[in-house]
Amino acid sequence: MPAIRLTLQNRITTLVIASSILFISIFTFIQLNNQVNSINRHNTYQANLSSLVVKNNLENILKTTALGGLKPDTYIQSSLHALKNSNIINEAYVFDREGKIIASTETQLVGNDVRYKELGKFQDLEYLSKEDKWYIAEIEKMRRRLNVFLSATPGTGEALPYVAKLSFSLGNIQDALVLVYKPVILTAVIIILLNILLGYLLSKIVIGPLKLLNEVTKIIAGGDLSIRSNIRTNDELEELGETFNFMTEELIKMKERAENANPLTKLPGNIVIHEQVDKRINENRKFVVIYCDLDNFKAFNDKYGIAKGDDAIKLTAEVFKEAAKQEGDADDFVGHEGGDDFILLTSPEKAQAVADGIIREFDKRVRSLYNAEDLKEGNIVAHARDGTVKKFPIMTISLAGVTNVHREISSYGEVTNIAAEVKKKAKSIEGSVFVMDKRHGPEGVGLEHRE
Repeated sequence: MPAIRLTLQNRITTLVIASSILFISIFTFIQLNNQVNSINRHNTYQANLSSLVVKNNLENILKTTALGGLKPDTYIQSSLHALKNSNIINEAYVFDREGKIIASTETQLVGNDVRYKELGKFQDLEYLSKEDKWYIAEIEKMRRRLNVFLSATPGTGEALPYVAKLSFSLGNIQDALVLVYKPVILTAVIIILLNILLGYLLSKIVIGPLKLLNEVTKIIAGGDLSIRSNIRTNDELEELGETFNFMTEELIKMKERAENANPLTKLPGNIVIHEQVDKRINENRKFVVIYCDLDNFKAFNDKYGIAKGDDAIKLTAEVFKEAAKQEGDADDFVGHEGGDDFILLTSPEKAQAVADGIIREFDKRVRSLYNAEDLKEGNIVAHARDGTVKKFPIMTISLAGVTNVHREISSYGEVTNIAAEVKKKAKSIEGSVFVMDKRHGPEGVGLEHRE
């Protein structure tokens, strides 16, 4: 069974809902706890007050009946009913030393026996009376009740004749819920409404732009590089959209470079070469453009065929790339205009070392393209451009350097015009050679060569 895929919007919605439930639960718990504590405080206060009232009533009854020689049971029963009717007590009963209930708010309990544990309260209260204490409070956790056992004596020094037990209900969840359900419901409604608003804002501010980027990405993946994202949020999402548009522009440039690249050497072609030269001119950087021309390449191509000619072109490309990497700067550029015409862009400080590296490696490796007989003879026999049969030496490489160190150069066209003159000079010199233009203008001496 495939895994269920949650969208970002679903995950955010789930997170918001879970957070809301957690917040409402915490709020409800706090409210319930506060209400329970409030009820407990109220009931505890009521218990203290009620216990004092019952004690005073019992002692008055005991004193009165003792003086008149009367039995107190009936008077105590009447007093308990009166106290209950006035809401001073809820449940109470009075028992004697034999454990018999003599009076109770629940009439049916009169005459019943109390539990043995409650009968022991006589001794506990008599002991506490020595410390001027007259009651014992106990909590029944299971029934959520507060039981107060109190003593009542008709006079000082007399034995304790009766013990009264008063029971009070403590705060519970049901009581608290009755008090808090309205604020809890109101809070829940407010949170739900706020979450709906938050969800809408998240959808508009975050999820909307992300969906837009996703759609734009799919369109670009389909080959349409003209599409652009338009995100206006004045935050990181807008920055992401601008970065995405920049990436698309770079993809267009990469595509153009790929289309313009020479299919044989995979090196950038004329358009990119033009861009690279103009870039250095616009940045006012000092540079050297090294142009290349293979000497006797046509004769070699006629003698050995197109495939071998392609091998000579690829060998030259490798030599140029290696020289730029090993001898040049990190941002040196190698391009292929077509045929046996290559260029290399480098700095004036590195130009001579790069050119020396090209000449050295080319002269060494080009020999692998010839057969043993031609290498032994030191030349090949092929047709010249005028149709005559001539001997042509092993291929060499002519390098022409154009720089803006000695003169101002303002355009790529100006570079190519100077290069044509310098290449003509280089090709007039026998063997592999590097000629650097050091002239300060169109005229004058300054073409310097190194074999």
